[in-house]
Amino acid sequence: MEAINIGNLEIKIPIIQGGMGVGISLSSLASAVANEGGVGTISAVGIGMLEPGYRNHFRASNKIALRKEIRKARKKTKGVLAVNIMLAVSDFDDLLKIALEEEIDIVFISAGLPLHKPRDISEEILYHSKTKFVPKVSSAKAARLIFEYWFNKYNRVPDALVIEGPESGGHQGFKMHELKNKSVHLGELIQQSKKIIDHYEQKIGKSIPIIAAGGIYTGYDIFEAMQRGASAVKMGSRFVTSFECDASPLFKNNFLNRKKEDMVLIKSPVGLPARVIRNSFVDEIIAGKAKPVNCPWKCLKTCNYKNVQFCIAEALFNSAQGKLKHGFSFASTKIHQATKICSIPEIFNKLIHEYNQAVEYSSVHLV
Repeated sequence: MEAINIGNLEIKIPIIQGGMGVGISLSSLASAVANEGGVGTISAVGIGMLEPGYRNHFRASNKIALRKEIRKARKKTKGVLAVNIMLAVSDFDDLLKIALEEEIDIVFISAGLPLHKPRDISEEILYHSKTKFVPKVSSAKAARLIFEYWFNKYNRVPDALVIEGPESGGHQGFKMHELKNKSVHLGELIQQSKKIIDHYEQKIGKSIPIIAAGGIYTGYDIFEAMQRGASAVKMGSRFVTSFECDASPLFKNNFLNRKKEDMVLIKSPVGLPARVIRNSFVDEIIAGKAKPVNCPWKCLKTCNYKNVQFCIAEALFNSAQGKLKHGFSFASTKIHQATKICSIPEIFNKLIHEYNQAVEYSSVHLV
């Protein structure tokens, strides 16, 4: 695999670990991935739930925990670190400000289109910050909207783009019928997005990497994505079954020896389909059973917490802490391939070996 650059930031191995919340990808996992030459990502969503007394000070707890995890990761690695911040969270602006103050290498912006200037952050800071800004989208149309807005408003564009396909774990940027009919394919999304990126690369005179995500689990998947035009990949579920993952061992073991049919789609309180691992909690949700919601604050802008069936933040946090009867795990369509817990160095070695095998196989059959 060839190194890539996001602006002046070199990434030696073009593998980005996806940000997984609540409390799944923190300083331990992120630093381990960064030490292998990839990009380690801390998920900011609900991160304050790890702090004592968070229910009484949720907004402050999120800021404290994010700053703490970034600094802990920095002590463990000199590699590239990122933070994933959902635009849909109520304190997006606060979390972004913390990430910039800590001079994080990359901010991945997910769950929404970044078409406004964050509060209390000047355009000058956004333009001159060493931090790279990378939105995550699920369509070329969304990519075009973001790039057009940034170029016309700020005379700049995002430093890279994540295009996520319909096989990812968690919330989906697609309608339920598109997911069930499998009418959208990652390879096509990469190619459609590349046409837009090529246009802006010519305008600004620099490279804008495309990062493919969603259902990428092996080195063979990485090779296929790069053949379609991606420069790097983002992988989440693949890194859950690692010793370094910050979640409970019970959470990790829940990913092992699964069948394809164990991954199901549910309706999330945030109004989007979500792919999860089926368990008793999920069965009750599918059956329409309501779970008690004791919302400490409205953490998601779009959540009507008084009328939701269950609290998504609590469900994810409980699961990450090993309380699987009171929550569930987001997971991609590929986790049926997980059979054991490995170290991050082992996972990287296997991914690179598989990728090289794919390159060799392709070279032989093209001759």
